[in-house]
Amino acid sequence: MKENKVDIILNSAEELMCTMEEPNRDITVDMIAKNAGIGKGSIYYYFESKDEIIDAVIERSYSNAIKEYFAATEKSHATTVDKLKELFRSIIRKEFTDKSKNVIIALHMQDDNFLHYKMMMTAIRTVSPILTKILTEGRKKGDVRTDAPKESAEMIVAMLTFLLDRSLFPSDDRSIYFKLKIYAKVLETSLETEKGIFDFLFTPEK
Repeated sequence: MKENKVDIILNSAEELMCTMEEPNRDITVDMIAKNAGIGKGSIYYYFESKDEIIDAVIERSYSNAIKEYFAATEKSHATTVDKLKELFRSIIRKEFTDKSKNVIIALHMQDDNFLHYKMMMTAIRTVSPILTKILTEGRKKGDVRTDAPKESAEMIVAMLTFLLDRSLFPSDDRSIYFKLKIYAKVLETSLETEKGIFDFLFTPEK
């Protein structure tokens, strides 16, 4: 399937963002155009600025994680726990894959607070509605307990995004393991679920 012009531009920007030390500061529209093999004017036809391109790349990355989630659950009679696991796995796969191949982890490494804020807001905007629906359905089934599914979802997503930001919390894999272990306990307590339901967050997949 042939890529459309917008995808060509976003793919070019994403490739640069994953390989440069300071992508938000160093990348230019000229560089994106050259890497894409298109004219600079073509980019300005679709995007007003470099920042708008970066916003679109972030949005697409989280949207792709959501698509992966739906692809994993739509054809099955997934339980509330299954749906929660697939949603978190879709996001965490994005967060923990190789920096050279994944734009979310690449941007999390940058020392740019405004960029991190935009990433958190994008995550809340794209992921929270899905989590809200899962929690609402799970509450009806008695699988989880929360009086405020929407607010709980927003806090859960914001906390995870903030927790995984390595520029704010420089850490090695061992430290991240313990943070996710504590985070799993927080979820278990706040949603009043069965013990161990969220252990998959810090347990490697077999």
